[in-house]
Amino acid sequence: MEIAFIALFTLSGVIICHSIAKRRGANTLFWAVMGALFGPLAIPFSLLSKPKKAIN
Repeated sequence: MEIAFIALFTLSGVIICHSIAKRRGANTLFWAVMGALFGPLAIPFSLLSKPKKAIN
């Protein structure tokens, strides 16, 4: 049961960081890896990073 919780915790970080990076024009692979390593703790950093292109 604990393994499923950890996998869900990590997967949620990957998906959310990837979608934020895609929307902001950042490197999606980098932010997906950061989401995998740090889980949801990486989400605030992906939100605060500078976008590469203007957000429409």
